[in-house]
Amino acid sequence: MAETSTKAPILVLGIGNILLRDEGVGVHTVRAMERTPLPDGVELLDGGTAGADLLDAISERHKVIVVDALDADVPPGTILRLGSDDLAADPSDSVSLHEFGIADTLRMAKHLDCSPRHVTIIAVKPHDTRCGMDPSPPMKQRLPRIVEAVLHEIAMPARCALVHPSCGGPTIARRRGCL
Repeated sequence: MAETSTKAPILVLGIGNILLRDEGVGVHTVRAMERTPLPDGVELLDGGTAGADLLDAISERHKVIVVDALDADVPPGTILRLGSDDLAADPSDSVSLHEFGIADTLRMAKHLDCSPRHVTIIAVKPHDTRCGMDPSPPMKQRLPRIVEAVLHEIAMPARCALVHPSCGGPTIARRRGCL
C-alpha cells in the first residue's frame, strides 16, 4: 500500500544564519510568522543554513515560499520576489549568501524528480551582516512588510503568482522592483 504524505501543501522556508544579523532574515521572518494566524495547509520551517538537508522538507510540496537574504545590486532592505527560474543556472553564479544555497537544493530535487510544484523566493537585501543575533534596526522595521509579502504569496494561487506578479493585493516585485 502506498504511503500517504502528511506534509502541508504550502511550506514557508526561512533560510539564513542568525549569527550574522540580517543574513538571518529568513529565519527572523518565520519566527515572526509563528505569532501570525495562518490558513490551514501552511507549514513554517526554520531552515537555518541547512542546505542539502532541506531536500526532504521541500520535496513534493505544492508551493514552497523561501525567505532569504540576497546579495543583489539594490538598496539594503529591498524586498524582491523571484521565481525558481530567476535563480542562477550555473552554481558558480549563485547570489545566495550560503555555501550550498536553495538553488542547489532545488536543482537536486529536480534531478531526483521530487521538486515542489511552485517555488517563490522572497529575497531581502541585508543592511548589516556583522556578528550579532538580532536583525539590524532597519531590518526589524522591514520585518512586518516581509511577513506581509509572504502572507500575500500564501494567498495567491500558484499559477497566478508565477504568471502575473501583481495579481491582487500589493504589487510584488520581480527582480527590478521593490516592495
